[in-house]
Amino acid sequence: MDPQEALLEIARLLERERASRYRAKAFRQAAAIYAELPGDARGDLNRIQATKGIGDSTFAVIRQALAGETPNYLVELRGEVEPEIVSELRGRLRGDLHAHTEWSDGTTSIAAMADAARALGHEYQAITDHSPRLRVARGLTAERLRTQLPQVRAESGGGLTLLTGIEVDILEDGGLDQEDALLGELDVVVASAHSKLRMDSAPMTRRLVKAVSNPHVSVLGHVTGRLVQGERGTRPASQFEARAVFEACAEHGVAVEINSRPERQDPPDELIALALEIGCLFSIDSDAHAPGQLSLLDHGAQRAERAGVPAERIVTTWGLDRLRRWAG
Repeated sequence: MDPQEALLEIARLLERERASRYRAKAFRQAAAIYAELPGDARGDLNRIQATKGIGDSTFAVIRQALAGETPNYLVELRGEVEPEIVSELRGRLRGDLHAHTEWSDGTTSIAAMADAARALGHEYQAITDHSPRLRVARGLTAERLRTQLPQVRAESGGGLTLLTGIEVDILEDGGLDQEDALLGELDVVVASAHSKLRMDSAPMTRRLVKAVSNPHVSVLGHVTGRLVQGERGTRPASQFEARAVFEACAEHGVAVEINSRPERQDPPDELIALALEIGCLFSIDSDAHAPGQLSLLDHGAQRAERAGVPAERIVTTWGLDRLRRWAG
């Protein structure tokens, strides 16, 4: 098989598995380095092995691929990484409103995320890097966000529209961590709480209600902030009056995110049922931090389908024009 394709498939599988970001990135970088080699060098094992950025593991993949074999590591990963979950609802999703790039805490470029979304058949993909307060994630200042916007728009094409956006931090008082005028320029605003998640219920309720009442907010992201598994450990759900928060979402047309990351499973099933009862819209999003994680939408679709969420209430089943009218 083609060595570059083998390396990229390994990277995608490692990303979907949420393995070490450095391991996945090493295979992605090796694929790029191999592709940049002169044509006569791509079959020269000695030269390839001596090339900076190609280590023992990536060289072994290249060597086996050039020999006409399926690399052992790729065979191993194909057997270990769970296949994508097939569901009727997954087939109806037309895009994704929550994903990160190397501009904040993602691992790859805007272009790489666009390529991956295109390969999945997305009609649209929002790029929603973090806002400045989240320094550990290299959140975007207003200046950096303004610099990013034309670069996001420039990657549209080939049947995919890249939407400008942000995952804006919800401050402790319910304000949003970005200039209000700049939020108004974006296609999509996902508002999420990332700090002080153990606030008492009453102030947390006021915080979330105020955030979703902002006219620029499109989606309320991973509402409870919980973690139920994974290398980051577990974290309990934030406490708040869910009915009040979801009633505010319904009143302002804000979609409740069904976050597709298996380590989050957020909202819990009982809160999805409550939001459905209240009349909320939903957005099934990957919260991808690498191209291979865009496929995690299958987990969110499976949870929504099990919960009985109608497709017409899920904004990411809508076509681009309808989505723009809603988000705008």
